[in-house]
Amino acid sequence: MHSDDEWAEMSLRDFQTALASSSPTPGGGTAAAVSLGQAAALTCMVADLTIGKEKWSAGWTDAEKAQEVAISMFSRALDLATDDSRAFDAVMMAYKLPKGDDEAIMIRNQAIEQATLGAAEIPLQTARLAFSLLKTLPALAKTGNGNAVTDVGVAALLSSAACKGALFNVDINLTGMEGEIAKGYTNEASEILVASRQLSRECMDAVRARLNS
Repeated sequence: MHSDDEWAEMSLRDFQTALASSSPTPGGGTAAAVSLGQAAALTCMVADLTIGKEKWSAGWTDAEKAQEVAISMFSRALDLATDDSRAFDAVMMAYKLPKGDDEAIMIRNQAIEQATLGAAEIPLQTARLAFSLLKTLPALAKTGNGNAVTDVGVAALLSSAACKGALFNVDINLTGMEGEIAKGYTNEASEILVASRQLSRECMDAVRARLNS
């Protein structure tokens, strides 16, 4: 287990080595959050290459909006990467609780339920952030610095992967779960998935159109 590690403090090589290991953490949820951080970084780069450049003045407003969203995700995405691993570790710990009598079984079941909801809520946060970034990218692809339009495309792909990958983790943790909280998470995840697919397509179409213009 790597629950005490801060993934943001690792070198990229060390993180990838940890990701490749047989340990269940870090896993896909952590990788999705890291991808979101990379998408945010690329978005900021394109915004910096657009804002203040007279040739791309038509894109300044779109770039400023995208940059404002992306900057706030730098630290948060990395925090979510660690939170995701810790949330899964909490689920594993809950399953290890004793079940010697009815009271112990009840306590264990409640702990498992709460930990599992937590393990669904963290990637849902990642998906929400990725979706909010994705919403800014079609406009940036259309009006931002044309020399960096492919970087917007990569940011969109990474945002989409972060969003959809995080939603996989929401789904798997909510399997068989009942109650209003679980239902609310499921409904929100479904809505984000449908909307993110549309936005991802819009981004790709905008990048291709710009490349072919």
